[in-house]
Amino acid sequence: MVDFKASQTAPSPSEITATCRPELGDLVVEYLEGIGVEYIFGVPGGAIEPLYNAMARSSRRGGLRPIIARHEAGAAFMADGYARETGKLGVCCATTGPGATNLITGVASAYADNIPMLVLTAQTALPQFGRRTLQESSCTAVNTVAMFQACTRFSSLVSHRGQLEGKLLSAILATQGPPAGPAHLSIPMDVLASPRRLRSDAYMPLFNNLLNPHDMTNLQAMDALYNEVAKSPRIVVILGEDCGGAMDVIMEFIDAVHAIFVSGPAGKRHADHHHPLYRGTLGFAGHESASQAVNDAEVDLVLAVGTRMDDLVFGSLLKSKAFQEKLVQIDVTAENFHLAPLAHLHVCGTIQSIFKNLLAQVREHCCPRQLRLVADRSIASQNTEEACNASRKLPPPRIHLNEAEKFYSNALPLKPQRLMHELSRRFPAHTRFIADAGNSWTWSIHYLMPQGRDLYRVAMGYGAMAWGIGAAVGTAIGCPGAPVVCLTGDGSWLMSGQELTVAVAEKLPVIYVMLNDGALGMVKHGQRLGGAEPVGFELPPVDFAGMARAMGAEAYNIRSIADLDNLDIEQICRRQGPTLLDVIVDGEEVPPMGMRMKNLGR
Repeated sequence: MVDFKASQTAPSPSEITATCRPELGDLVVEYLEGIGVEYIFGVPGGAIEPLYNAMARSSRRGGLRPIIARHEAGAAFMADGYARETGKLGVCCATTGPGATNLITGVASAYADNIPMLVLTAQTALPQFGRRTLQESSCTAVNTVAMFQACTRFSSLVSHRGQLEGKLLSAILATQGPPAGPAHLSIPMDVLASPRRLRSDAYMPLFNNLLNPHDMTNLQAMDALYNEVAKSPRIVVILGEDCGGAMDVIMEFIDAVHAIFVSGPAGKRHADHHHPLYRGTLGFAGHESASQAVNDAEVDLVLAVGTRMDDLVFGSLLKSKAFQEKLVQIDVTAENFHLAPLAHLHVCGTIQSIFKNLLAQVREHCCPRQLRLVADRSIASQNTEEACNASRKLPPPRIHLNEAEKFYSNALPLKPQRLMHELSRRFPAHTRFIADAGNSWTWSIHYLMPQGRDLYRVAMGYGAMAWGIGAAVGTAIGCPGAPVVCLTGDGSWLMSGQELTVAVAEKLPVIYVMLNDGALGMVKHGQRLGGAEPVGFELPPVDFAGMARAMGAEAYNIRSIADLDNLDIEQICRRQGPTLLDVIVDGEEVPPMGMRMKNLGR
């Protein structure tokens, strides 16, 4: 979301006059500075040059500055990672033609995951439209505005200098939702380079007023929700990707009523993996304990909070009448309700406000004896688990007992399960973990246990390979000084590993942990599990550590636990620059992707 505090300190009209710039590109930059934007991620080019000129002038006065990616998709992934980390608006830009189309995969990924992102692309000069100018992408050529309409909340061409401020406001508002997501403006080069008139103060007050979130909670549904909670001794809460800033009050509610809670794969970001009431991840690469908790016949109420009701989380559960009768869906976006139309109750509104009101009602009215009974049951369960773990040195309760051997295995090649365990415990407690598409998803969702909340990120809406490589850069820029670990594969690295040089140039402590199995691992195992022809998954042997060193990074080959022991993790995390760990993992280990195969009908 936009940094609202920053938006309240926008330049005054007198300040704007005093620092007047000669072009409309400067006007765009000043508006973005006014709402707290610090960086624009992109790749320069001829038609977008006026915007880069404006950024150069801004940088000299201590304002926003450009971050130069190696490919436009990487720029969009970086803006995505930055927005997830900071809560501010991610901004990316590209020149006309192929620059704009290269952005589309990254923008589509942000659209699928509801990430607020402003996308600025250039156009050839207006008089050149329809003349087949180099890289023309107007409505009379390769129509990029129309392309972006399918993966943004707003996509428009600025066809006259007088439209710029109004359309910029519309685009930024569209990023905030609900639902949030990307918005796109295509600005011709001659408009960006137009001489600037002194700006009126008509639009900035609109920014200040309209960008503040408005609470539109359905109060009638709130009363119905409390009635459901009050009569339900056994409650399960499913955390989704959109819980975000509401997690403190959600956890207060969970503790107050001693509800069991689980998360979806993307909601894993918000979970405290070591909380005694947490039962793990539901759905794709999930845990048996989470499935058992949700399917328990004695559960009275299931609260699905800020999660889209898709097959990655719920699978066949949504076809179960018994589950639907217990289900209450809580979401800020009404359009998400259509995927669970038979839910017992739908509550639409700001999630934080809903749970603040609900918690206040519970504390004021809920029967203390009822809460004590639930608490006693929960504590007994917790004590049993702790005693079992202490006596047998077993992994956390979310990891099934049958999987413990591989969780602690010393076998070679390294078991991916063991690698996830080691990463969880060896890196500092405030480390951010970014999981790229592929088997990095499956192993990390199931086995990685970060030491706190809001430390795990995954982009599963669109499933773009190499998302994590760029998103890790944006994350590191958004949290200076905190280590960022990107879990990726050799397939993704061969696709976009050159973005490592951005982390080198920016001196970012990003640690890329490559799960190197010499294959497109999810493809290979998907073919095996589904009975398909074994084709197209092999990757050639590559000296990835040598590649990384050639690009200016530190790199280590990891073949055993002893190699991990020899690493100085503290020094790696303090380093002003990235590090690659090329980890050879056992490619014959079958990832926990059974639910994915069922959803594919295989």
